[in-house]
Amino acid sequence: MTSHRPTGSGQNSTPPSRTQSLSGTRRPGAPGTPSPTDLGAEGETRAAQYLESRGYRIVARNVRAGGVELDLVARRGRMVIFVEVKTRRTRRFGPPELAVDRAKRQRLVAGAQAWLYEERRHFERVRFDVIAWQVSAEAPGKPAWALRHIENAFEHGD
Repeated sequence: MTSHRPTGSGQNSTPPSRTQSLSGTRRPGAPGTPSPTDLGAEGETRAAQYLESRGYRIVARNVRAGGVELDLVARRGRMVIFVEVKTRRTRRFGPPELAVDRAKRQRLVAGAQAWLYEERRHFERVRFDVIAWQVSAEAPGKPAWALRHIENAFEHGD
């Protein structure tokens, strides 16, 4: 499996990212607030919408391959992008993207390899992205969804 890193970037460089705020309709902690599972599902839905609005085509959601759950599998041209989505209400344990640690990255790579094998698909390039949502109370009943899209967040050997 090959991965593409933009020319000129080294192992220790910060990956490119986009930051964006989107408004929602629920306030964390309020009655009717989604459970962590529901919050994660909403984050994945918003991530898929975000990617589609930028020209990506979602080819799979919450698919299991090789015993690993892949949140989103997207396609853009001849590239396949495996996207891990993390959604958090608090920064108590750091930003959401920190949850994609070395062990998680290794599982995602194994899952991606299994998915490619199972689907019998070949792509010129493979990329691993992380979409991190930070949800905070902007106003009562209206949370703010801040997005950080880390393109090429890691390579299969990281």
